[in-house]
Amino acid sequence: MSKQEQFLMTEGTLLTENGQLEQAGYQHQLVREYNRAHIKASKLRIKEWDYYCVCSGDTVLALTIADNGYMGLDSVTLIDLNLRWQYTKSFMRAFPMGKTGLPSTSKQGDVAVEKKGYSLRFHNDGKTRVLDARVDRFFDGKPLTAHIELSDEPEHSMVIATPFPGKPKAFYYNQKINCLQANGQVTFDGQTHEFSKENSMAVLDWGRGVWTYKNTWYWSSLSGRVDGVPFGFNLGYGFGDTSAATENMLFVDGKAHKLHQVVFQIPTKEDGSDDFLKPWSVKDNEGKLELVFTPVLDRAALTSVGIIESDQHQVFGYFDGIARTDTQELKLVHMLGFAEKVRNKW
Repeated sequence: MSKQEQFLMTEGTLLTENGQLEQAGYQHQLVREYNRAHIKASKLRIKEWDYYCVCSGDTVLALTIADNGYMGLDSVTLIDLNLRWQYTKSFMRAFPMGKTGLPSTSKQGDVAVEKKGYSLRFHNDGKTRVLDARVDRFFDGKPLTAHIELSDEPEHSMVIATPFPGKPKAFYYNQKINCLQANGQVTFDGQTHEFSKENSMAVLDWGRGVWTYKNTWYWSSLSGRVDGVPFGFNLGYGFGDTSAATENMLFVDGKAHKLHQVVFQIPTKEDGSDDFLKPWSVKDNEGKLELVFTPVLDRAALTSVGIIESDQHQVFGYFDGIARTDTQELKLVHMLGFAEKVRNKW
């Protein structure tokens, strides 16, 4: 299947009266309307989240508000790549079942969680996104605060509606907005890390859906500038039935350029397990992507409680190589991004 054969979604509602995807495919905006009330699966299986990852130089700040039916998850991650240091503080809420109030669209809307010891708030008036975080005891008993403003949203983003084989009422509706310009700061341990539009960008991972129990996915994201022009990519596979379309896109100066299949070649150790901190090769099947990913830090997390299991490796590092659209070739030199492999049973 060539790039041109991937299905471009049209406007309409996301789900049919039976709770199945009306269309599977991709787009550059949220053309399909998500309505939680249209879902016919158990509320325990509904998964909704907003995840922001903001990068500036050697500093990374990631914020999550998630409502996964039987479990709410709010988290704050701070990474210092220069020191090869990272820490994630997560807070779980029992059986939110949609009460978190995540918006039905990424275009505007607010969500906030405030509990003992922390608060997270994402405000979006349709023009500017304001992210505020407070954790009273983030690491070693020391507090963290963050205030980030995101603006200059590009015209195009990655939007995909993905079904799951054999599970007609399962689906994933996902948008990734790359190259959001960031301005603000995060303060921890007596140090304030500044984010400015000149050197900081963010990505939003907006996800809504009903998943099957066992999944493994691969995802990589980058937002930066090439020769002064905003450039980013979203790469991913392994999750659901992507025969209608993949989520692979390049973004150049706000415009999307579709890719087909992409593969992450992760080195292995002598015992056959993944060696995440060795250089990866990232390529597509049409000769448009020839990248080397040099890892710096593996944000690994393993959770296993009863029937719930999550084995995450979100690896941050630098990309070098060539990315091609139909009309131009771009050279990536030491560009900060991440690539991950996540295996879940939940």
